[in-house]
Amino acid sequence: MNIAGHDIGVCSWSLRPKDLEDLVAQVKPLGLAHVQLALGPLLMLDDKRKHQQLGHLRNAGFTLTAGMIAFPGEDYSTIAAIERTGGYVADEQWSLRKRLSEQAAKLGKELGLKKITTHVGFIPRRNDGRYQTMVTRVREVAGAFAGHGIELGMETGQEPARELLEFLHDLNAPNVFVNFDPANMILYGAGDPMEAIQVLGKHIRHVHVKDGTPSSNPGQEWGEEVPFGDGRVGPGRFLAALHMAGYRGPLVIEREAGEQRAADVRKAVEALKKAAAAAG
Repeated sequence: MNIAGHDIGVCSWSLRPKDLEDLVAQVKPLGLAHVQLALGPLLMLDDKRKHQQLGHLRNAGFTLTAGMIAFPGEDYSTIAAIERTGGYVADEQWSLRKRLSEQAAKLGKELGLKKITTHVGFIPRRNDGRYQTMVTRVREVAGAFAGHGIELGMETGQEPARELLEFLHDLNAPNVFVNFDPANMILYGAGDPMEAIQVLGKHIRHVHVKDGTPSSNPGQEWGEEVPFGDGRVGPGRFLAALHMAGYRGPLVIEREAGEQRAADVRKAVEALKKAAAAAG
């Protein structure tokens, strides 16, 4: 499926599949042929089981837009909790998470992936002593990814766009890019996603379709994720902002709340179609 020049896909974890056979069974009725694949469950399998699971994916003929890696121990119960536990921030988790990232890159190469995305964790302010630690850690992961011919996508949300841009410049790693999620900017209270698209521009190489409403205490309490088209993002202005920034890549629907995930994915597709039609 293609809308406004973008291939439309879905994040595998949005559908909460039992395994890849179940994922295929859920995605096909949606009329989609592009998937961003969570790699973590596959890393836990032995080679025989992994081969069996990947066979379902190959037979389905899906195109993988990217992989995704998350980490055991990440706590999203509050913004403060994920600030402590997310990504590559916690010293006691760094070695394990670096190793899991390297394993994900190796698997990604086996799958023919060119991109893997993750939340690297909250980037400290530049005058914070931990800032250089994060530069070093993300650079190490990016170097491991580069060895497998894979780009590392940092997902937006935790920090304002200009701070993320500053970090990318200091990182100076050509295979690091932005996986842009407009809802995360709203949920974390990190700024207007449309302005962020213009700031981050050429660094955006993968995009999530997700929506949200802000909390009454932005940056301290979570906003609420809602079906795409029901929140603050605005499908029409979202497509227009991406077009102005020169982005022509896939739009991958992510839904991480609610109990009607497939229906919400369909709703997102219809919202995108309607916005594209209105734009002519």
